[in-house]
Amino acid sequence: MTTYLSILRGINVSAQKLIKMDALKKLYENLNFRDIKTYIQSGNVIFCSAENDPKELERIISSKIETEFGFEVPVIVLNVKTLEIIIGKNPFAKDDLKDSAFLHVTFLADNPMPFSKESILEKKAPAEEIHFTQNAVYLYCPNGYGKTKLNNGFLESKLKVKATTRNWKTVKKLQQLTLEQNEK
Repeated sequence: MTTYLSILRGINVSAQKLIKMDALKKLYENLNFRDIKTYIQSGNVIFCSAENDPKELERIISSKIETEFGFEVPVIVLNVKTLEIIIGKNPFAKDDLKDSAFLHVTFLADNPMPFSKESILEKKAPAEEIHFTQNAVYLYCPNGYGKTKLNNGFLESKLKVKATTRNWKTVKKLQQLTLEQNEK
């Protein structure tokens, strides 16, 4: 069995696409996943599966959510190694002058299509910073993520890929939970 993290996009936000975590956990149990643990209400689920293809897991979970709850939810599934790589590549986390409360990671479902970096950078506020990798975008938003124009919807439209964003504190907690699960 492989340990995975699934992160759902856009549930339980502004009373839209409501899914209780106990119902989500039950859905994962019905898919024959094991050792299921949810973290906060935004759709973060650590689980184990015999399936070795994260893309297939994304398809299975998303399809089951649509069947059970009646709406589409993009799902990104990462194994422990991929999550570790994404965390390790955050250039802002290593900078002691940056307050980690303003760090965010936008996880990308696929490699982005060719895009104009300039069209994204022109929306950046003066103190903000952004860094791109194949499967993640790292943001430093010292004025708060709620005020940035570099939000999830904007990045999805520019990169032409589904994405979901988590703050650094949540990312680090998810790392801890997946590592603990993986060690069992």
